Amino acid sequence: MTRRAVVKGIGHYLPERIVPNSEFEKTLETSDEWIRARSGIERRHFAAEGQTTSDLATRAALAALASAGMQGDQIDAIVLATSTPDMTFPSAATMVQNAIGNTTGYAFDVQAVCAGFVYAMSTANAMIVSGQAKTVMVIGAETFSKIMDWTDRSTCVLFGDGAGALILQAEDGDGTNADRGILSTDLNSDGRYKDLLYVDGGVATQNTGMLRMEGKEVFRHAVEKLAATADTALHKVGLSADDVTWVVPHQANIRIIQATAKKLGVGMDRVVVTVQDHGNTSAASIPLALSVGVERGQIKQGDLVVTEAIGGGLAWGAVILRW
Repeated sequence: MTRRAVVKGIGHYLPERIVPNSEFEKTLETSDEWIRARSGIERRHFAAEGQTTSDLATRAALAALASAGMQGDQIDAIVLATSTPDMTFPSAATMVQNAIGNTTGYAFDVQAVCAGFVYAMSTANAMIVSGQAKTVMVIGAETFSKIMDWTDRSTCVLFGDGAGALILQAEDGDGTNADRGILSTDLNSDGRYKDLLYVDGGVATQNTGMLRMEGKEVFRHAVEKLAATADTALHKVGLSADDVTWVVPHQANIRIIQATAKKLGVGMDRVVVTVQDHGNTSAASIPLALSVGVERGQIKQGDLVVTEAIGGGLAWGAVILRW
């Protein structure tokens, strides 16, 4: 028998404020057509004044608990992926822990920018497989609207806010790729590319800073690295693109999603796409897309799901999961 981390519940939350592309036309030299053509994004959600990342994460966590039919005190650990925590410390995860009434588990944040949820899933899987925890909540939550340069039309139109949460629980499998749960993970990073995507603030500068990105270079690295990491993760468990039911990619840009799917050899009819409605929500991107995919009736029990993401660092990776 092999211990597997199996999905027991999922949920998401999006702030009430919806911002269409047309809203940017008032302050920037841009248009709805320009944004759609280059990114596929039509609208995104922005957090309200005073609404924090942990607020969004808590709403998603409660939705996942309801989906699983569980209470907050049944969670052994919370792993929260974010690059926009409420404070430098304590972690946003401990704030969620308190909000859902969990006093016996432990909670911590993971920071790998847009690849954060993949890193968090891999961490949760390792904790479950090693026996450190039986039930782990994995959350991706961001309020990127708080780190935007509203004069930079190449970046500020791309990002949005949101949160998604997944509950994983230990179950015994047969040790084959037919098992439910996480089957394999593949994580990578290369600090040589730090200057391609970063925030120009932090402890060293004593200010929050704003997001900066070399879009063309990030695009070039994204397509190559996303397809490669997904292929590597599949081959680890003797699977190929032909076996995949759904690819649930990081929702950064429709052109990256399409190019990666083509390179991987998967048709767009097998790709869950939400970028048009959410924009790039960084670490929240994949759990949001997973939750929406389940809500739409696309993702069903037994489906083989590939998630892959790349973010600042550069950091990238993939998780192969049988739903």
